[in-house]
Amino acid sequence: MAQRIAITGSSGLIGTPLVAALRERGDEVVRFVRRAPSAPDEVHWDPASRSLDPRALDGVDAVVHLAGAGVGDRRWTPSYKHEILASRTDGTTAVASAVAEAGREIRFLSGSAVGVYGDRGDEELTEGSPPGTGFLADVVLAGEASAQSAVDAGAPVAFLRTGLVLAPSGSPSRSLFRLDRSGLLLDTEGGAAGPLARLARLGLGGPIGSGRQFWPWITLADEVGAILHLLDHPEVTGPVNLTGPQPARQREVAAALGRAMHRPAVLPAPAFAARVAVGEFAGEILGSQRIVGDVLQESGFQYTHGDLKSAVRWLVG
Repeated sequence: MAQRIAITGSSGLIGTPLVAALRERGDEVVRFVRRAPSAPDEVHWDPASRSLDPRALDGVDAVVHLAGAGVGDRRWTPSYKHEILASRTDGTTAVASAVAEAGREIRFLSGSAVGVYGDRGDEELTEGSPPGTGFLADVVLAGEASAQSAVDAGAPVAFLRTGLVLAPSGSPSRSLFRLDRSGLLLDTEGGAAGPLARLARLGLGGPIGSGRQFWPWITLADEVGAILHLLDHPEVTGPVNLTGPQPARQREVAAALGRAMHRPAVLPAPAFAARVAVGEFAGEILGSQRIVGDVLQESGFQYTHGDLKSAVRWLVG
């Protein structure tokens, strides 16, 4: 049955193909935008005000909340850290309050991130694992806590703890590493020619730091597919890890990408170089999260790209 789905962050890396996929299967999409609406499917909202008129959800069956400041877009100055945190707590509070006040059950999928687990080495992590430490872990916990009003009202709320999203050329991302409302994004093209794919083609796409850190990857196709799946399974609530079924070490990701491009991937990028390039955010690139998506798989989701080899083939194909 067709649904009416409201989306924040609809123009981002995940939101753009999600809107297309929803429409393709016959759903009606309502896009919440911060600017003046310019299309019939757009509704203005102001997340900074922490309020959203519940009437904006009239007829809406579900809300997918993906909006938020990009974490990897700028260096983490104190002011930008505040902006990152506020963009998650303010927007989530606004949407959750409207869902709670709607007077009927509305499915709420709130974008989150695997950053909640922190740097955990080789420890296997599931949705039941305790949170880690660090700035991003604190941000994720605060963002998820901001949805409490919807949870208390009995709405079926799930938190999309997204991992590294492998996105092909042409995706609406302009930086190698970003953390949208929806998670840490790895874009191998970054528009026309992003850094990782460019380095891989030159044979320089080797390990970053030790290369032993686990990267909890998922392809953009499976990220969108997982969100569609969760929209259709409102019985799944709480944290849901949106990562592939086979976590890989960073050097394995680099090697697979190099093989797919017929280029060697052996020359490393030292940890200090990453810290010079992106500052404090380098800790997220160099950190390790061996995450498995128990909840997603147990709910019956079928991956399109269930292994790194098929994921990278799709990525560079």
